[in-house]
Amino acid sequence: MVDICECSQSWTPDSFAEVTIQELKEKLGDDKVIMGLSGGVDSSVAATLIHHAIGKNLYCIFVDNGLLRKGEFEEVLESYKGLGLNVVGVDAKDRFYDALKGLTDPEAKRKAIGKTFIDVFDTESHKIEGAKWLGQGTIYPDVIESVSVKGPSVTIKSHHNVGGLPDFMKLQVVEPLRLLFKDGVREVGKALNIPQNILGRHPFPGPGLGIRILGDVTPEKVQILQEVDAIFINGLKNSGLYDKVWQAGSMLLPVQSVGVMGDERTYERVVALRAVTSIDGMTADWAHLPYEFLADVSNEIINKVKGVNRVVYDISSKPPATIEWE
Repeated sequence: MVDICECSQSWTPDSFAEVTIQELKEKLGDDKVIMGLSGGVDSSVAATLIHHAIGKNLYCIFVDNGLLRKGEFEEVLESYKGLGLNVVGVDAKDRFYDALKGLTDPEAKRKAIGKTFIDVFDTESHKIEGAKWLGQGTIYPDVIESVSVKGPSVTIKSHHNVGGLPDFMKLQVVEPLRLLFKDGVREVGKALNIPQNILGRHPFPGPGLGIRILGDVTPEKVQILQEVDAIFINGLKNSGLYDKVWQAGSMLLPVQSVGVMGDERTYERVVALRAVTSIDGMTADWAHLPYEFLADVSNEIINKVKGVNRVVYDISSKPPATIEWE
């Protein structure tokens, strides 16, 4: 695929889309492609490029891994109706929870989520006769952080959409965005007339809330974090701050703290809020959100989410910290 980072200054997102679609037509021909969608920018743009190239031969699957944001499964399926994509929703929550049971190491959790994701796709791919390709929305930062690229580098963390597939799947991988950064992906999305409500979505990790819950993952912890995250993200949107930050999310910490609710002593969970500004995700600065906003969100979380009695705000930049905590 063409590389937006290495093209001349006269190169545009429109020409990238045009050239990539033509390359996909030549590469894929009449072959069938299975594509995993997440609702995010990367998979949406990649799917749209492939759809323009092969039309009805693209079969999209959106997996509910039980680690999505509150109401996200239904919202994502609804958002794709206007793009003309053939999308099937798959409820696989229990399979992911079983795979994660007892795991606390971040890399072990990522690998368990990735393996389960592949297992679900293997099951779904057998329902589509003659599928030869798996489409993915891998972008350049995913590759850099997962493997050594063009020289010796340390693997920072594995990404579930990087590194290939097991031999038994018999599917080749097609990644039209593999050499683009996030800002370039959004520009290509605009050239393809993808709606802003999709292009403007904050990045969300493939492993979802599984790596925003530090320690072991349980359905109960997921529910707590979903409620916290919904208050934070909706607060950003309602305050006109959502589009001013590059990514925001909430983390459930593996500690408890003493608090007071009414006349009672509590010993409950701590959550951390994280918001950053960035261009491509390779470096990021913590977002200087208004104190009044943080105070309001903190109060709402503590008052409405049972089991949480303390909220902290992450003021670390990348590097040395990563955007996600795991």
